[in-house]
Amino acid sequence: MHRIRALLQRRARGGDEHAGAFEMKSILKWVLAVVVVGVIIAATVPLWPVQSDYDEQAAKATLEGNQTELVARGKYLSAAADCAACHQSPDGTPYAGGLPIDTPFGVIYGTNITPDPETGIGTYGSKDLFHAIVDGKRGDGTWLYPAMPFASYHEMRQEDSDAIFAFLQTQAPVARENLAPELGFPFNQRWLLSYWNLVNPKVSLPRSASAEQTEGAYLTDVLGHCQECHTPRNILGGLKLSQAYEGSDLGGGIQGPSLTPTALAGRGWTAEDLRDFLSRGMSPQGTMTLEMYPVLQHSTQYLSDADIASIQTHLMGDEPLPSKDVQPTQVTDTVAHAKGRDTYVALCAGCHGMDGGGKPHIAPPMVTNTSIRLPDPGNLLKVLLDGVEEQHYPNGEVMQEMPGYSDLLSTQEVVDLANYLRSEWGGAASSITSDDVDKVMN
Repeated sequence: MHRIRALLQRRARGGDEHAGAFEMKSILKWVLAVVVVGVIIAATVPLWPVQSDYDEQAAKATLEGNQTELVARGKYLSAAADCAACHQSPDGTPYAGGLPIDTPFGVIYGTNITPDPETGIGTYGSKDLFHAIVDGKRGDGTWLYPAMPFASYHEMRQEDSDAIFAFLQTQAPVARENLAPELGFPFNQRWLLSYWNLVNPKVSLPRSASAEQTEGAYLTDVLGHCQECHTPRNILGGLKLSQAYEGSDLGGGIQGPSLTPTALAGRGWTAEDLRDFLSRGMSPQGTMTLEMYPVLQHSTQYLSDADIASIQTHLMGDEPLPSKDVQPTQVTDTVAHAKGRDTYVALCAGCHGMDGGGKPHIAPPMVTNTSIRLPDPGNLLKVLLDGVEEQHYPNGEVMQEMPGYSDLLSTQEVVDLANYLRSEWGGAASSITSDDVDKVMN
């Protein structure tokens, strides 16, 4: 508008005819641009994300019910929704916020959701929390960044949101200021999130499924928001729901593996294995590490056997596909294979066994290890390079620390070791290169 005004002022002062004609064309272009933008905004306003309905009467009935049962249910649901994993503080204070969440667009920090009135959600009502969870909108009307998985939570039941609200109100208030997101332009413009919500679909529950199937989808897709890490994303960071559970790149070389029935069977999973993995963090396919370890710590270990079974059935189907056994593959580079085996014998066999069978309470087996069978080697390389801290699992189970070898092994030695593992126990020819290692290291 400033440029238009300047052009008009120059025109009023006179000038040659050609200059005036040029200036008038420029003015008309700017006016046309403004009109086009205005028309687009006006046309899309009716399409902007509509706020979900909230039943005040139903909320009143829920929140005025048996408080002990309500808070207990809210605690269970907050675990099922894995709220603490993102909303804890760096020192582990529950729900106090401040934990950094790396995204392709910058760093976003988990917010304080304790009932502190100044820095938390102490001034929120149950309706405010509901809209934050299912619509991605704060109590003051500000859009939340989709690091908050509202695209998955969108169909959370109101009574469940209200129960979570009741539980959070019982937590100790923590006065901890929320940290501003570290995002560059244009990602720091929250108003653009209205368009993000317009073009990126939300997770929806099946409409023609049985009650059991719907419950499994609700626990997995909505509360568990599993697609957030296991479904690919588009260039804007939205979920590609047409490719549900086909795996996703989580950054840093880490992969959220495909959880389709075919992929799970191909990596040797059985229904019992998956149930054990979710509830205990351990199975023949390995232990919960990397991004899944916090999920176990804050969420899945607390779920009932019935809910774990519902999740397993939703992912694998009522009749899971037969799990696939693998055999060593033929290698062409026998020299590199021998070098990889030598490294395995020297550094790995003491814990994982010469035959890859692993040792209970010490190290998981290689023979059935899911990371070795993944098409993308990122997770395997991440563990080889960075190691794994000592892991604590339910029922007092502990897996000892595994050292990382980024400082001990050369890039080529890591390549040879990883290719040996995948050729021997991955069930497919392996062609990991130094570029794959560099991707994880950098």
